[in-house]
Amino acid sequence: MLLATSCGLTVANLYYAQPLLEMLRRAFQLQDSTAGLLITLTQLGYAAGMVFLVPLGDRIENSRLVSVLLTITAVGMAAGSFAPNFTVLLIAALVAGATSVVAQVLVPYAADLAPDELRGAVVGKVMSGLLAGILLSRTVASLLADVAGWRAVYLVSAALMAILALVLRRVLPRRAPTSTASYTELLRSTARLVRVHPRLRRRSFYHACMFAAFSAFWTTISYVLTSAPYNYSQLQVGLFALVGAAGALVAPLAGRLADRGLVHRLTPVTCLLAAAALVWAGLAVHQILALAAAAILLDCAVQCSLIFGQHTIYQLDEDARARITSVYIATFFIGGAIGSQLATLAYHMGTWHTVTLTAAAFPVIAALAWTTDRTHTTTKHQPAGTT
Repeated sequence: MLLATSCGLTVANLYYAQPLLEMLRRAFQLQDSTAGLLITLTQLGYAAGMVFLVPLGDRIENSRLVSVLLTITAVGMAAGSFAPNFTVLLIAALVAGATSVVAQVLVPYAADLAPDELRGAVVGKVMSGLLAGILLSRTVASLLADVAGWRAVYLVSAALMAILALVLRRVLPRRAPTSTASYTELLRSTARLVRVHPRLRRRSFYHACMFAAFSAFWTTISYVLTSAPYNYSQLQVGLFALVGAAGALVAPLAGRLADRGLVHRLTPVTCLLAAAALVWAGLAVHQILALAAAAILLDCAVQCSLIFGQHTIYQLDEDARARITSVYIATFFIGGAIGSQLATLAYHMGTWHTVTLTAAAFPVIAALAWTTDRTHTTTKHQPAGTT
């Protein structure tokens, strides 16, 4: 419960701004395409943190690493709450995004605690907290901003991060580092892991496509809901975002399906479900219930893809899980950044239909790539020497 809650609260920092873009656009007098940079830079910051910070989870005692990163996150979010202009807010978001990778230090930590036969289920339960944080963050941000303004969202998050830093430092069991390599050697070994493990490359690409679609939808949906015919308030936008939280319930089921060896066969199903949900969202733009149903289906598909990927990569090298995780998450957050920015530009230059068709193309590409995937026929463990 503690690990799930911690993952949810930290990863939420990446998503608070999504439903606030219209409010931020008015506050700083920005164009739609400029406001979308906040989401893009936050995701790129997270990707950078995955590459340069998460590998330290294999070398530095985890409770100490987590507390330091959370402290920096708290400072970043506090700076964002007092930002005098949009540039300062972007810098604060970049810093907070980079250090919010704490969640991806804690997930492999949980995987290490679990026996092999239950690892998928255990990771799925912890991921339920993380995914609930992703989905509920939009609702919480909307509700809080509606009551106290957007700055309150960042300030409350800063306080939560400071509290978490203290609690986890005191409560987390000590986890001995699995590597004594220098930081430079860790980065080199991370690159080597990409070369050695084709399944890591495949799963990273699949979910990068899925997360691009996910980010495209949730980055631009606030523009749709705050314009005609809906003209929703910030509170109503938050209530719509709440429907996506239902998707978090699928994480434990996805973990159990992964434990049964169904990852490869179900991968194209999740991709095509996501694409269909996005096409449906484009057609149902003026039907709020159908739009909400499409959002739920999209979130379920994306979360299944995430769990399937993590279940696969955690079997590759148990002594390098933090570094393997860094590659996986960094890759798909780059995909998310691309999806966010393309969707913002598509909405600014076209219509909501343009956004949904652009977003749907990403999981279709992943499904097509799956047809050439033969990595599932390789042995479970790769040859030694990957670390």
